[in-house]
Amino acid sequence: MKAIMVMFDSLNRVMLPPYGGLDIVAPNFQRLAEHAATFDNFYAGSLPCMPARREIHTGRYNFLHRGWGPIELYDDSMPELLKQNGVYTHLVTDHWHYWEQGGSDYQTKYNSFEYARGPEGDPWKGRVDFDVPEHLYGRQDNCGRQEYINRHYTPKEEDISIAQNFKHGLEFIDENFRSDNWFLPHEPYYVPDRFMSLYEKEYHGRFFDWPQYVRVGHSGETEEEIQHVINKYRAVVSMCDHYLGQVLDRMDQYDLWKDTMLIVNTDHGFMLGEKEWMGKNIQPMYEELIHTPFFIYDPRNPIQGERRQQLAQTVDIVPTLAEFFQIAPPEFMDGHSLTPIIQHDTAVRDYELFGIFGGHICITDGRYVYMRSCKDQENGPLYEYTSMPCHMDRPFSLEEMTQAEFCDKKESPFMKGCGVFKIPAKTFVQPYRFGTLLFDLANDPEQKHPIHDPVVEEHLCQVMIKMMKENQAPEEQFERMGFTV
Repeated sequence: MKAIMVMFDSLNRVMLPPYGGLDIVAPNFQRLAEHAATFDNFYAGSLPCMPARREIHTGRYNFLHRGWGPIELYDDSMPELLKQNGVYTHLVTDHWHYWEQGGSDYQTKYNSFEYARGPEGDPWKGRVDFDVPEHLYGRQDNCGRQEYINRHYTPKEEDISIAQNFKHGLEFIDENFRSDNWFLPHEPYYVPDRFMSLYEKEYHGRFFDWPQYVRVGHSGETEEEIQHVINKYRAVVSMCDHYLGQVLDRMDQYDLWKDTMLIVNTDHGFMLGEKEWMGKNIQPMYEELIHTPFFIYDPRNPIQGERRQQLAQTVDIVPTLAEFFQIAPPEFMDGHSLTPIIQHDTAVRDYELFGIFGGHICITDGRYVYMRSCKDQENGPLYEYTSMPCHMDRPFSLEEMTQAEFCDKKESPFMKGCGVFKIPAKTFVQPYRFGTLLFDLANDPEQKHPIHDPVVEEHLCQVMIKMMKENQAPEEQFERMGFTV
């Protein structure tokens, strides 16, 4: 048996034709839906990028204990478990955060890995003197500057990281399709003109193709400029669709449908002006961010062209793969195998928890979404628990570590008695300024009108507390939320 997972970064579900994005040129996503089961109620759990990927390794929510960080020493990694059980695992990626300090030890869990360089702030090509082009927001930090340096060295479509990424992944399939027992995950606003021309013939505004995570109008963007960046995103989706088609072609060419699981997913969505926001991970976890596309084909249950309505989450991918390869899943998981949903659309969960470290703690039952804010603007107490004290791109500072306690987390069995640092945390998210929010998706799917319903809120509070306890959430998280337990 074999499995392929194609994971796109920041993919907004409503931009895809199978989810209603009919103004987007993306025939291969429609082709995929005809070959697979399309999930209508799939949600991310821990945001943003690396926390979501940690869930794909562990099958556990991690946003209650930790922000962005490495695979922890006590984590059970699904790729590593597969490797230990004779399944060859190979990672193909252009997600450069794996090579930052806060992304360490993810790629080493695989038998082998390949990296397509250049996206975002990848410190790839060195230029001491380089004039960053004038652009909206005027981003001049290292990440922004490096992005434009890298683009200087990728002038052709075949040079762009997404093209290189899929090339590497297809090479693996070409060379190994006859072999058994392998797992290949691979991931992809810089877009060639041939895709951009699908949505925009001319543009007269400022250079704008990298929206920051701010309110719309932060830098006086015009309507034309906002529409331009939306068109850029649409073009990126069409580019992703083009390369997805090449994976589907290989599935056909080598008749992989008979023995290969195919998963196509994303870590989270992206906001393009909805609720007056651009980007991700600052504002509350609205549907545009957390409610994600998900497609799966399982050769054991070859459901094709059907939709599934039951709730499912990123944490459910791990137990699904473990079952598929007939290995024992990690001992401590919040996920459930998706097989019952694939087979008969039978529920595997009634509620889903999600959020970002230090932000709202959120829950949904598929109809209501409840976003619980912190009890006061101090947003505390809040601590990070880690055996590897790294932020996204740097280690914890000396000042932070002088405040750290070293504790034996025996009360958290998933940490397996590992001594961890308990470090006072600061976070750029501030849930208090938005307050607690309750939405009825049946009557307000765009979440424009929060409701007040004490009965629903109390019920969801109690379920939230129960799920937090099951996740062995630190006691101060209950205090931060104003829960009495």
